[in-house]
Amino acid sequence: MAMEKTFDAAEAEPRLYAKWENEGAFEAGANASRPETFCIMIPPPNVTGSLHMGHAFNNTLQDILVRWHRMRGFDTLWQPGQDHAGIATQMVVERKLAETQQPSRSEMGRDAFLKKVWEWKEESGDTIINQLKRLGASCDWSRNRFTMDEGFHDAVLKVFVQMYNDKLIYRGKRLVNWDPHFETAISDLEVENIEVAGHMWHFKYPLAGGETYTYVEKDEDGNITLEEKRDYISIATTRPETMLGDGAVAVHPSDERYTPIIGKLCEIPVGPKEHRRLIPIITDEYPDPDFGSGAVKITGAHDFNDYEVAKRGNIPMYSLMDTKGHMRADGQPYADEAAIAQRIARGEEGFDEGKIAAMNLVPDEYRGLDRFEARKRVVADITAEGLAVMVTNDEGEAVPHIENKPIMQPFGDRSKVVIEPMLTDQWFVDTAKIVQPAIDAVRSGETTILPESDRKVYFHWLENIEPWCISRQLWWGHQIPVWYGPDYQNDPTDLYCAANEDNAALAAFQRYQSSDIFPEEMSVEQKLEFIKNSLKRDPDVLDTWFSSGLWPIGTLGWPEQTPELEKYFPTNVLITGFDIIFFWVARMMMMQYAVVDQKPFDTVYVHALVRDEKGKKMSKSLGNVLDPLELIDEYGADAVRFTLTAMAAMGRDLKLSTQRIAGYRNFGTKLWNASRFAEMNGVFEREVTDGIPTAQQTVNRWIIGETAKVREEVDAALSAYRFNDAANALYSFVWGKVCDWYVELSKPLFFSEDEEILTETRAVMGWVLDQCYILLHPIMPYVTEELWGNSGNRAKMLVHADWPTYTAVELVDANADREMNWVIGLIEDIRSARAQMHVPAGLKIPMIQQALDDLGRGAWARNEALIEKMARIDSLTERADLPKGCITIAVDGGVFALPLADIIDVGEEKARLEKSLEKLAKELGGLKGRLNNPKFVASAPEEVVNESRTRLAQGEEEVEKLNAALERLAELA
Repeated sequence: MAMEKTFDAAEAEPRLYAKWENEGAFEAGANASRPETFCIMIPPPNVTGSLHMGHAFNNTLQDILVRWHRMRGFDTLWQPGQDHAGIATQMVVERKLAETQQPSRSEMGRDAFLKKVWEWKEESGDTIINQLKRLGASCDWSRNRFTMDEGFHDAVLKVFVQMYNDKLIYRGKRLVNWDPHFETAISDLEVENIEVAGHMWHFKYPLAGGETYTYVEKDEDGNITLEEKRDYISIATTRPETMLGDGAVAVHPSDERYTPIIGKLCEIPVGPKEHRRLIPIITDEYPDPDFGSGAVKITGAHDFNDYEVAKRGNIPMYSLMDTKGHMRADGQPYADEAAIAQRIARGEEGFDEGKIAAMNLVPDEYRGLDRFEARKRVVADITAEGLAVMVTNDEGEAVPHIENKPIMQPFGDRSKVVIEPMLTDQWFVDTAKIVQPAIDAVRSGETTILPESDRKVYFHWLENIEPWCISRQLWWGHQIPVWYGPDYQNDPTDLYCAANEDNAALAAFQRYQSSDIFPEEMSVEQKLEFIKNSLKRDPDVLDTWFSSGLWPIGTLGWPEQTPELEKYFPTNVLITGFDIIFFWVARMMMMQYAVVDQKPFDTVYVHALVRDEKGKKMSKSLGNVLDPLELIDEYGADAVRFTLTAMAAMGRDLKLSTQRIAGYRNFGTKLWNASRFAEMNGVFEREVTDGIPTAQQTVNRWIIGETAKVREEVDAALSAYRFNDAANALYSFVWGKVCDWYVELSKPLFFSEDEEILTETRAVMGWVLDQCYILLHPIMPYVTEELWGNSGNRAKMLVHADWPTYTAVELVDANADREMNWVIGLIEDIRSARAQMHVPAGLKIPMIQQALDDLGRGAWARNEALIEKMARIDSLTERADLPKGCITIAVDGGVFALPLADIIDVGEEKARLEKSLEKLAKELGGLKGRLNNPKFVASAPEEVVNESRTRLAQGEEEVEKLNAALERLAELA
């Protein structure tokens, strides 16, 4: 049956993918013919996820490597799976409950809610899998894993227990990012720092007892610019509501302005006057003397920088808010709490973490208020008391000093509410104890990170690592395997970390068996049951990054020593985005070394970001998001995949446009049309063999050699993760060498009446097209698989075809290579000269041969008709001297010339070129002026600066071409 005129991607893609799956083409070990293994772990997308352009890019690169290795006979596994995505999934299900007017999470309780989550997962959890299939991802779906699967779940709990027993996990009170909407700690990755319009208020903190000092400011030369008597220290803050929890005021040790009052007490200017709190003025390296007043209030429970200062200075850290972001309403009356705080500030009373945590220093009138309402009240009250720093406005009036300025504010990426740094009890991994092997592995080269610039990100984070908060106040996730005994509030050791409740109860029983807590006359079994009922499990769940940190071993069946774990671990390469180097890559490195003392992978390839065509980050608010599924609908998966691959230069962001995708769809069409040409010339009627055909014809010998060259180029590029080089080499070869030149050069051979020439050319063209299908298959799997099936009787599908190993040394014929490249070079030079000189495209023109060696004469003689046809030359005359009005074309071994003086208007053409150059000069002058202006480069958006640089480079390239054309015109004078 004859090939269709075009490739119908919409019809073919689901049909071909189903056939691959039905034949088990993607299963681990499929097509293996050698002992080496190749394994990639998919970065597990969220179970709530939908395919976005980052997924498309990331998974295309993985699929290329997997298909390439599978065709080379490696025992290959691409391990798929999804992350349970605690906060995202809980949000989706809660929203669904609200939409369908079902009881809320809190109303139905934990067990019933988790049942609803599992129901949702069964109904909707495969969305991302089906979307990855549309992209062509060749994962072994029979091994698909989910981070809440029973086996994976058990592995996660086992690791927690193991690390807890090894004293690598502990419970403690530290500052974390707190989401008041979801009422949970969240990771840095779930925080979006957004610039918003903000305010900075300046307030006076009066010195205790009405003390005064001489405040002096000096210029750079030491001259006094301000000297006045003050009874206060000035503080600037963007969050006045947190002043209620201040533990100190800090100044830099070198700041001479405040030397007289260091060690003194100052008064927080808010709250009941009779209970106004006093706090010490201390020194610390953190305050910047040149920023604001140089004095900083230290609120350790509500600011990450302040937290570090408070730890260094043993400053109490008072928590002010509840889990919803309201000012606390618990505890003793403010007067009582303030009195205790005052004694602590004066050093008259000691304190510990528990004591400070229980204290509520929110004045009674602010208790229960939303944090932002409390802010308004605090500002109003301080201002009314006259303790705002005053400045003179443009009208000469004294007004409170309030700076209107943009501030970076943290928002929950899902809740969209302002994140609050909060001091809470959480579970932590003591990362300092497990970080070193992860650092050493990359430093020694045991694991390689590409590109090299991303190693700096990796090292910077690991070498400055903080304890890792692994607990979340959610219901969906791996519930922390810790049970608290009846006396835990009094005795923190009454805690049991175990893989399950029975083990925890047994440990508690061993502790309590000789105590008197049991009612009389109980059997051992009854006592065990009694103890079990008295235990309370920690309600928190583990951070999803903890479970996904075990992804490499957990997916392969650890802690069981499975055949897959033995065979595929450590894995070969991880392909991931730069934004999760420390959230996931570094944690996998730490966790695998901590648990099994092995690296998780040999290589980490870090890809850049997919941006829009102007270099802007894709954003729904900007309306510039490109949906890969819509692009696949319009252009086909192959075109989308090839575009992403061709632009995947290491370390460089992609600028994606639909024009590029349309262009690469045309590339697929070009190969399709070349295949139809072959079909029409009987190529697919040949007997398909595995061997490389022998050839006598120069054109056929040449294209065999060109095929060998590109095979080596593609293998070298993929081995070095230079995906764009592989794609661009194939584009140049398939479109340029095969579909343009070889198809055209072969036409005279197909018109031959010599059966041997016909048979040879059919065999060579069939083989060459097969190599195009094979070499392109990892990038463009669908169209190549379809062409493979249409072009002969095959023993197996292309997905399992043998990857070639022939070399240029074996297959390049030096004589054929020289001759055909000489012919092609001459035709291209003639075409270029004609285009530069604006010779009408259809006009046939004469050509002069000035000098030519024997090799050149032989090449011309054997290809004369072809050259004349393709370069539109109507005659060749040999002359030693050139007439006036010729432009020359140099070739290897000689010189040709085109007499153009009577064909084009030299004066008009020169004027056109000069006018174009003049216009370009103005444009480039403006661009250079902008780019040489430091203010423009510093303040303009990055994408605007990059676009200007690109336009300048393109303009300068055009200038070179126009000048070259002018030089050629000069030859005609």
